[in-house]
Amino acid sequence: MKINLTLILLFLVSISFGQQQTDTSKHAATAISVKEDFQDDWADLHHYAAKNAALPAPARGDKRVVFLGSSIFERWPVLMPEFFENKNYVDRGISGQIAPQLLIRFRQDVIDLKPKAVIILAGSNDIAANRGHITMESIMDNIKSMAELAKRHHIKAILCAYLPVFEYPWRKGIEPAGKIITLNKLIEAYAKEKHLVLLDYFTPLADSRNGQKPELTLDGVHPNAAGYKIMAEVTEAAIKKALH
Repeated sequence: MKINLTLILLFLVSISFGQQQTDTSKHAATAISVKEDFQDDWADLHHYAAKNAALPAPARGDKRVVFLGSSIFERWPVLMPEFFENKNYVDRGISGQIAPQLLIRFRQDVIDLKPKAVIILAGSNDIAANRGHITMESIMDNIKSMAELAKRHHIKAILCAYLPVFEYPWRKGIEPAGKIITLNKLIEAYAKEKHLVLLDYFTPLADSRNGQKPELTLDGVHPNAAGYKIMAEVTEAAIKKALH
């Protein structure tokens, strides 16, 4: 009799434990579906994943151009949407990104979209030390790698001389103006060596301090609508030159 009671108790305990495990598993599955963890996605690949999936392949003869960069490009369609209307321009800017993050995104956000050209705007957030201390050499290494990937996939790489910045509002005291000039000289020399088109955003926006002209900027770093209008003009000229 005691043996039977013991067996019954063990059976009931096992059912209860199994139910608890099932409930725990259901709870965990629900938690995962509610909030996905993107801590491993350092380059923010999921940012444009849905848009990339919905973007149709370019038709034969289309001259798609991808704009790869950070906040300067991400804000452009907001402040000057007409520049991207009725054109085969694809904006893939993500605010705050540094050059190695752009390199990681290059396959998904550039190569897989099959453009004829890519405009690479990189280096300012690196200089601002948004993600640590980065050398000019490391910035250039990442830019060179992107240019080489573009060439390997028959994509025209257009390299940008970065916009002037006298001071970063969020990183005061690091004196970026001279550093951006140094970086731009390196980019210009590499573009000349590899016969790539250089898109000069620095010269038409710079004031006497090598910062942005006050009437063309929101905060000394990001252009306003008037600044983007000037950028649009030099960008169209660079695209025409690269895709002639």
